Amino acid sequence: MTPALKKTLKTVVPILIGVFLVVYWYQSTAPEDREQIVYHIKQADPLWVTLSLVLGLLGHISRAVRWSYLLEPLGHRPKLTNNVLLIFMAYLANLGVPRTGEILRATALTTYEGVPFEKGFGTIVTERVIDVLMLLLIIVITLFLQTEVIIALLQEKGWDMNGIFVLLGSGMAALLIFVLLIKKSAHPVALKIKSFVNGLLDGVFSIFKMKRKWSFVFHTLFIWACYIGMLWVIKYTVPETVPLDLGQLMVAFVAGAFAMATTNGGIGVYPIVVSGALGIYGISAVSGDAFGWIMWIAQTAMVVVFGAISFLLLPLLNRTK
Repeated sequence: MTPALKKTLKTVVPILIGVFLVVYWYQSTAPEDREQIVYHIKQADPLWVTLSLVLGLLGHISRAVRWSYLLEPLGHRPKLTNNVLLIFMAYLANLGVPRTGEILRATALTTYEGVPFEKGFGTIVTERVIDVLMLLLIIVITLFLQTEVIIALLQEKGWDMNGIFVLLGSGMAALLIFVLLIKKSAHPVALKIKSFVNGLLDGVFSIFKMKRKWSFVFHTLFIWACYIGMLWVIKYTVPETVPLDLGQLMVAFVAGAFAMATTNGGIGVYPIVVSGALGIYGISAVSGDAFGWIMWIAQTAMVVVFGAISFLLLPLLNRTK
């Protein structure tokens, strides 16, 4: 397979999957159910949708501030306005072609702020590492809060809990053995893995060497609180989802987070996965689908509108550069 074909497939396949899932959802949903879902979407209280968008904007602005903390030790202090615009541009680019947003963000930072590409891209990678760690933390918290529900669901599906624990134990043991072998090996592949892991760890631990490390930690927590808050307020747009508590919504949040990584911006996948997660708690497919679509439409509209505005404003505000 040629590099050009591989690149094309990486771009086209997620879009095709998303389109297929939208068509599949449409075909598998009864006409009367579709009417009810559309009705819920049209009846969604603009107040709660707007509040969700405000939380999203605050989270992205906070991300721009946090990015400044990573760039400052490198001797660069870009304008906060530019950081915000660059982040929205990156999100919009990722809707079209996954992961191109990070490259665009680092390239534009070089163009408008004079930050060398490798340094800017390095801070973006560090951000991604921190975000992955935060998502893992949220998954652990969710599993802790919803342990009984998850175990009951697995048993209902015919999973043997003893077998699951044995499988988890075997997986952890295999991971430990793999780490020990990689650590002692001098094989070129092992050296590459160690170099990659060490680079990630350097990026993580560099946080504690910065002057504003506690501000960085605060903004990291605030960003993810905003993301969860976006989902929390949307529950008030659908009558059946109003009684859901935080732990139940976090299950939907985690499911939605994985869905966002499956296709471009979660198209097609996000509403289906979120609806399925809410179904665990007795939420009907109609209400679950409506919830998922309202959340996805609000998020995507925010990225498209503010991303497009950012593409226009960034060169205008930096005409001299």
